[in-house]
Amino acid sequence: MEIQALSPEIIQDTISTPPDSIPTDQIDSTFSSICIDLISAPLNSRILSFTDEFFASASNLTTPTPTIRRPGYYIETGAWYDGWETRRHNPSPPDHCTIRLGPAAGIVKGVEIDTAFFDGNHAEEIEVWGTYEVGEGADERVKSPQYGGWKKVLGRRGCRASRRHAWKINSKEVGKVTHVRLCMFPDGGIARFRLYGLAVPIWPSNPAEEVELSAAVMGGVAVAWSDQHFGQAGNLLLPGRGKDMGDGWETKRSRGVGHEDWVVVKLGARGRVGEGGG
Repeated sequence: MEIQALSPEIIQDTISTPPDSIPTDQIDSTFSSICIDLISAPLNSRILSFTDEFFASASNLTTPTPTIRRPGYYIETGAWYDGWETRRHNPSPPDHCTIRLGPAAGIVKGVEIDTAFFDGNHAEEIEVWGTYEVGEGADERVKSPQYGGWKKVLGRRGCRASRRHAWKINSKEVGKVTHVRLCMFPDGGIARFRLYGLAVPIWPSNPAEEVELSAAVMGGVAVAWSDQHFGQAGNLLLPGRGKDMGDGWETKRSRGVGHEDWVVVKLGARGRVGEGGG
């Protein structure tokens, strides 16, 4: 790890076996029915800090939709990109971005780095670190350059231009995390960052209080569905109200007699359905 103020004595590499690389055409099938994206913006994740975002905003990393391209469209800093892009020739690598997970904590199963449409200006290498930091002021402590609680989630890996890359993570060795830091060497652009895993719920102190066991932030996962042609089934489990028609589950139409669409949801924990309704 080469982040300033983090010494080898403070940060220990917790990965003994390198994570497995996943072929691009198998990324979705590997994670889609067993994990959620723990840092997806709709889960209320937060970008806490970044070293630079001169060409394109770090907040684009957690956008849930695929990257788009606008050829010939320019802003005052140059060509417009749907991703995170920093200045060139970074004198003190790596550029990095610190993110608080949407759920209270999570168990990481995989990492995806998508460099879509970044070609020649893409990040050449990346690295991911995590920490479990809770309590008052946790966000402020984690984003400080002097913070020394990071542990390695994904060791340094090379990236190619305009391509999805993903790796499986040994979750037992990493443990629970509340925050992650994405580093890129030495600088450049990344379109999307996905942190696949399972949410670790926080239960109310009153055992009689009702909780939403199917909510993504409580560990709920859509594990199977009949169809999701227009909208992802997992959107049903997101917090709050849908922002528009596309922020939900929508299937293609069928005129078949007796046709039914369905979703199977794995709850975050075993529970008893409440009698109060609502």
